[in-house]
Amino acid sequence: MADIKVTLAAERNTPPSEDVLGFGKIFTDHMFVMDYITGQGWHNPRIVPYGEVPLYPSAMVLHYGQAIFEGIKAFRTIDNRVAIYRPVDHLNRLNRSAEILCIPKLDVELLHKGLNQLIDIDRQWVPAPLGTSLYIRPFVIAADPYIGVKVADHYTYFVILSPVGAYYASGFKPVKIKVEQYYARTVKGGLGEAKTPGNYAASLKASEEAKKEGFTQVLWLDAVEKKYVEEVGTMNIFFKIDDELITPELNGSILAGITRRSVIEAARDWGMKVTERRIAIEEIYAAHSQGRLREVFGSGTAAVISPVGELSWQGKKIIINNNQTGETSQKLFDYITGIQQGRVDDKFGWIHEVANLHK
Repeated sequence: MADIKVTLAAERNTPPSEDVLGFGKIFTDHMFVMDYITGQGWHNPRIVPYGEVPLYPSAMVLHYGQAIFEGIKAFRTIDNRVAIYRPVDHLNRLNRSAEILCIPKLDVELLHKGLNQLIDIDRQWVPAPLGTSLYIRPFVIAADPYIGVKVADHYTYFVILSPVGAYYASGFKPVKIKVEQYYARTVKGGLGEAKTPGNYAASLKASEEAKKEGFTQVLWLDAVEKKYVEEVGTMNIFFKIDDELITPELNGSILAGITRRSVIEAARDWGMKVTERRIAIEEIYAAHSQGRLREVFGSGTAAVISPVGELSWQGKKIIINNNQTGETSQKLFDYITGIQQGRVDDKFGWIHEVANLHK
């Protein structure tokens, strides 16, 4: 495994107070960088001061969008350890996205080592209050200075770190979701399974229109029949009908969420029936009219669990669980965040502690 060269910042910044963090606006002192050139492979892994990077205006990523990324979180536990939530699962998913975007595979062991070393150097930036975390953004861009559609020969891999505040600043409350009937985000055989910037660009128009109508996010239906539920803008989606927890199956157009996997594993461990299958929006509305739709919630890295109190489809609004957070949603949120913060036993091995090498 390649050695990681470390160049520390000449001056270290003081982390801000937790009440001004927000999300994705503040960055730590250092970043991890590594290069790829065809014929040489991935090389020159290094930790350097966070700052601007040289990039030609002809860089292929700017014109053809060959890029991938991940979103991971690290937490300061109640006993002052720093722990990353399911880092290897995230890095393996990064490689799946790389495969889809024709980006050369990365060495997960090296990425994991670099991630740990980077966070250890900037560990003072990991906030402590309940709900806060260190957001970790690994990403790869095609860096060739070339105008022409082809697979790139030069890539750069980065990891940047951002301390973030509590996602639910005003409390853990249900959100309003619009079921999108007109726009399409992706199709099976497209990029929907990859975590790539184009997927998020494709969601902006529908999301902006939904926000103007008073909704938090949109729920996407399949692009072909506009019938089957897929995912929310930044989350996977779950429906509790009777005592069964149902989530759309991974079909090539849905992101394989890491928190989604945690929800499924935890719920099954509790003895709940969890089913991954195609589910039509008509079935959701029928279950509601029959009094069988008990809860709806999203799952994702940023929110962990996001209860849904209202769905609107074709102008027909339904209220779920009297617009209150459901028992299962609350239990999953408390359980997963409890593991992340070291308050609940990590029986699944989801947490990786960052060794303190700079005591």
